[in-house]
Amino acid sequence: MLDQDNPTNRPWVTTEPGRVVGRGHPIGDFLEAWAWEVLEEDDGYLRVSVHLPDHVLNPRGQLFGGFTPTYVDLIALFTVRSRTRRAAATGHRWLATTSMRVDYLAPIVDPKFILDSRCENQRRRTYFVVTRFLQDGDLAALAATTMREVERGSADPNASS
Repeated sequence: MLDQDNPTNRPWVTTEPGRVVGRGHPIGDFLEAWAWEVLEEDDGYLRVSVHLPDHVLNPRGQLFGGFTPTYVDLIALFTVRSRTRRAAATGHRWLATTSMRVDYLAPIVDPKFILDSRCENQRRRTYFVVTRFLQDGDLAALAATTMREVERGSADPNASS
């Protein structure tokens, strides 16, 4: 079992300035998130320039709809972490996605697009995050994600702390 308290088991935690994640994160590497550029960051807010790796495209050269939630889940996680950075530095709970909805408004075809993600609400250990996919300034997809802090090692998002 991976020891999450050992930083050598989490190489992605060390990031370059202006990045959300370093290399070595399983999903981050799949989306090539180590190359995403942070355009703006605040308490519970991230605006990031991302790109479309070839392996996430459908045969029409668009972001395959099934991978859209993967982007949403990862950026929502880092959006919540931007809100709780002090807690993360001293040890944090795992974030479990308990609900996600994605509305597709236009195909994402540009090699680069913007993820604009904001933690709209927090109640105790539950976070509600809204993520916008912007392509040439236009809204291409809109997502709402609910995440809940759980103890590390717990598979139950309702586990008590």
